[in-house]
Amino acid sequence: MDPVRIGALIRSLRTERHLTQKQLAEALHVSDKAVSKWERGNGCPDLSLLSALADFFGMDMQILLSGEITTHESEKGNMKKLKFYVCGKCGNIVTATSEASVSCCGIRLSPIEPKQAEEGERLSVEDVGGELYVTTDHSMTKEHYISFAAYLSDSTVTVCKQYPEWNMQMTLPPVRSGRLVWYCTKCGMFRQELRIPKKQ
Repeated sequence: MDPVRIGALIRSLRTERHLTQKQLAEALHVSDKAVSKWERGNGCPDLSLLSALADFFGMDMQILLSGEITTHESEKGNMKKLKFYVCGKCGNIVTATSEASVSCCGIRLSPIEPKQAEEGERLSVEDVGGELYVTTDHSMTKEHYISFAAYLSDSTVTVCKQYPEWNMQMTLPPVRSGRLVWYCTKCGMFRQELRIPKKQ
């Protein structure tokens, strides 16, 4: 732990919320001298206070301990770069437009990097009455199935949950380009670029 960096972050978070040291101290049931000491980098909050401090500012305790909030300016606004986090225990799906601190079932999750689908792994995409109908002959058993499929464009995302022992299918509006992403419980995540030529 770097007391100077943690202190600077606490001060920044406090002043952003237009709070005095005394107001923050009262919320945490400590003295304003303790808050002043933290902010000057002359000591860190007691471990028992870190969780309360993180909750008060609405942030992950790991970020507070790092003393730095990182932003991902280059990844803003492009949904094709959406990151997927999947819990191996309960199957929960979490998405984020950039790196995030995500946990589920007491486990810290890492974003899954989709692999480019090879010829035999790709999803079938068919134009049916102006909509795109996405299917696959992938196995859909309780032990081995596609748990979700998603369509990503620069500005939108559509996620369709899939279930074992159902046929995997997904209907999309008449889009012409984007990316399909899907997650297999045994093989991991795949991606496929979607380019549908305009009908003449």
